[in-house]
Amino acid sequence: DYLDNGNNKMAIQQADKLLKKHKDLHCAKVLKAIGLQRTGKQDEAYTLAQEVAALEPTDDNSLQALTILYREMHRPELVTKLYEAAVKKVPNSEEYHSHLFMAYARVGEYKKMQQAGMALYKIVPKNPYYFWSVMSLIMQSISAQDENLSKTMFLPLAERMVEKMVKEDKIEAEAEVELYYMILERLEKYREALDVVRGKLGEKLTSELQSRENKCMAMYKKLCRWPECNALSRRLLLKNSDDWQFYITYFDSVFQLIDESWTPPSEEEHSLEGEVHYSIEQAVKFIEERITEESKSSRPLRGPYLAKLELIRRLRHRGCNDEHKLGDPEELMFQYFKKFGDKPCCFTDLKVFVDLLPSSQYTKFISQLLEVIPLSATAESEIALPEDIKALQQHLCVVQLSRLLGIYHAMDKKQKPTVVRELMLRYRHGLEFGKSCLKTELQFSDYYCLLAVHLLLDLWLEEGEETAVWQCLTLLEEGLSHSPSNAQFKLLLIRIYCRLGAFEPVAELYSSLDAKHIQHDTIGYLLTRYAESLGHYAAASQSCNFALRFFHSNQKDTSEYIIQAYKYGAFEKIPEFIAFRNRLNSSLHFAQVRTERMLLDLLLEANISTSLEESIKSMSLSPEDDDIPWKDLRDNRDLTVLFNWDPKDRDISEEHRKLSLEEETLWLRIRSLTLRLVSGLPTLSHTIQPKNSEKTAENGVSSKIDTIRSLLQQLEAAVDSGKKFLEQKIQYPVLGPPPTRMAGFFSNGSCQCQTSLFYLVSDIYELDTNGLEDSAEVQERIGNSFKSLLERLTDLFNKCKGDLIEVRDGTLKTHPNLLENLVFFVETISITLWVSSYCDSVLRPFKSNLQKKKKKKKESSVAMPPVFTHFLDYVTDLQTLTSNVIDHIKGLEIILTALKLEDLSLKDALPLQEEKKFTKTVQGKVQSSYHHSIQEIGELLKKRLDTIKKLKI
Repeated sequence: DYLDNGNNKMAIQQADKLLKKHKDLHCAKVLKAIGLQRTGKQDEAYTLAQEVAALEPTDDNSLQALTILYREMHRPELVTKLYEAAVKKVPNSEEYHSHLFMAYARVGEYKKMQQAGMALYKIVPKNPYYFWSVMSLIMQSISAQDENLSKTMFLPLAERMVEKMVKEDKIEAEAEVELYYMILERLEKYREALDVVRGKLGEKLTSELQSRENKCMAMYKKLCRWPECNALSRRLLLKNSDDWQFYITYFDSVFQLIDESWTPPSEEEHSLEGEVHYSIEQAVKFIEERITEESKSSRPLRGPYLAKLELIRRLRHRGCNDEHKLGDPEELMFQYFKKFGDKPCCFTDLKVFVDLLPSSQYTKFISQLLEVIPLSATAESEIALPEDIKALQQHLCVVQLSRLLGIYHAMDKKQKPTVVRELMLRYRHGLEFGKSCLKTELQFSDYYCLLAVHLLLDLWLEEGEETAVWQCLTLLEEGLSHSPSNAQFKLLLIRIYCRLGAFEPVAELYSSLDAKHIQHDTIGYLLTRYAESLGHYAAASQSCNFALRFFHSNQKDTSEYIIQAYKYGAFEKIPEFIAFRNRLNSSLHFAQVRTERMLLDLLLEANISTSLEESIKSMSLSPEDDDIPWKDLRDNRDLTVLFNWDPKDRDISEEHRKLSLEEETLWLRIRSLTLRLVSGLPTLSHTIQPKNSEKTAENGVSSKIDTIRSLLQQLEAAVDSGKKFLEQKIQYPVLGPPPTRMAGFFSNGSCQCQTSLFYLVSDIYELDTNGLEDSAEVQERIGNSFKSLLERLTDLFNKCKGDLIEVRDGTLKTHPNLLENLVFFVETISITLWVSSYCDSVLRPFKSNLQKKKKKKKESSVAMPPVFTHFLDYVTDLQTLTSNVIDHIKGLEIILTALKLEDLSLKDALPLQEEKKFTKTVQGKVQSSYHHSIQEIGELLKKRLDTIKKLKI
């Protein structure tokens, strides 16, 4: 009970009391171990658990408790050993055998699962156990590296095992038929699979609607049996003329048959599935009949009308002249709007077919649609407004289509503000209809507000109007106050605030989105891309933790899903779960978050609260290991999460996706190599070697410097690729993928600073192994490196100078690039200090040796090698530079605090008192965020300055 309630200390005490009375009570020991594990004493817990496990317990309580403990330790492989021992001692226990099977399933030991399944079936001949074994064979075939082995050994064996059951008439459940079908499909025995589904066994396929028909259709397609495909889809459409997937198959098959010049046999049936349509005339007639049928139905169906447009699109694509038989697409779309215009889906339905309209007809088409909407002008407003929700939905549909057809984009700069005002007027009027909406429901007119913001974004990013972006934020904050659950408002606010360099409001907006499970991978990039680069270190740490927690728990959760799938016979889901797990493990975002999280931890802690060596050790980092699956990286980001009504030429294209993935991968490579180079510094730490010793290679130190040098070459190559990529000057769409930090990293000089630092490491190492004598050349090289490094750092600092927020002509303008440069400066200074500590650890012993020599010879004139003075000068200058930056940051803080935003009048763009309130809030948020960033950067730099002061040889 104490453990269940989270009172772990009491649980340990109770277990101790029990153990005093009964020394050998296994279960008490394990429960104590669970308490210890949960209070962070992992080593003690493990020792105690192994004591019990060594005794090979067979009582259920101990076994269950140990299973829970090992699961919490993330050591599922220990559970298998536990049940292997139990099964040996109690060979006829069905329960222990099934636990053993599930334990193997957790660790993916498919061969052993197959054996455990058969052992179970021998003890208790139940069908599920037999088929567990068959499924384990399929899993061996999926995981086999050699496809040939999978097709010649594992799958045929699985097929024979199922056939044996079929012959003996022992097939009982639907899951078993599904499994048989799955094996035949993987063996590409499509004809046999079809016979199974159409035969007596197929009658068991009842749990899903049209399960049999869908499987037959899949096999007909594989076998290119188009007559059957056509007849089956025709028959299913007669049953339900609203099922879109069957229209697609119907059209595919008709055109395949036309291309093959197929004609029906004269004597017998057209096909196994009945009558076949094999000409355009028949297809046209069939669709017309569906529309006639639909008009008689009690509920209006969209399928037949859209099918007509789809057929026109396909005929046009093939260059046929038969499309006139179906009517004019413009008229058909107009009729469709009249019938379904009040449904929110009307826009997305028509969006697919707007290509059928000639561009010269766009304006006429929109006017035609507007004419049929019942709008009425009132005395108070100058525009005609809808009287009910139905009319509002229709009007919204037309406005969305206008944006999609590029009508808004073609307007000139002066017209756009007028349209924005009109849309906002319609938005506020529409709020009347949503007075009774709950907080969790969206307002009917929210899209008006979003469309107005999209127009303002055009003005900001294309016409360079600074006031427009503040108006965007104002309108979105107003929209959010009326519709607090609107994710689109939040996502757009996140993107705009980040573009302005203000991260503080973003963290709160993102957490209110309440991202669940897989969304940490698909939209997490919105958060992790900006948190650190805008100087919010604490928030960056937190956002990385959110994402990592999801990725790590995915491992554990997927095993549980797989086990449930075995228990309930959902065999076809098992390969899907495994593919899902693999997709997450090779997620681009997962690799990025892991790398950035470790760099961030080093930035905040290494040589401040713990030494660099300890920090790297606690992360189990080593320069040789690269755990990123470069070849299999999957981009799981959802780049279309923001609604968008842009025409195709402005929308995000496949090309943009490819380029963005390439850019993200290049940047990840640079970051990962930087992390590995930093993690190599402690491995070089000073080891006393005889001078010029060649033996160093044997004890691994020399190979460490080789690792560093090889990583440095890789970094140079990655940087070159990055520069080549940026030469393309790619512009992503406004709401497309955000660009990486790579451009800033190159342009502000951080990249050159960081690479030269790692070259310096190589020189210092050379000095360390060869000693001070005859090293004048290396010493001079090191001295020059120190000088050029300071020059580069000073240049980098100069690129951080300037006001973060300035007021121009009564408008606010932010400079997020200055903030990003400051963050890069802090990072570069930190790497500089880690390298400097390494220099210090090399030079210190040399200095003390020289002083001993001085005392022995009692001479005052032992010449000090130049490298010491170079280093001292360099450390002093570094200290001065860092102090200057800290002073600069204090100056920025004072300016930000003094900035009185209340006095700003955003011209007369905002006539309403209501809007003024939101503008004030928005500007306050941006100001406060910048203030916060500067404070965090300043705090970190102060800690770094303290480290510099310790660097005196």
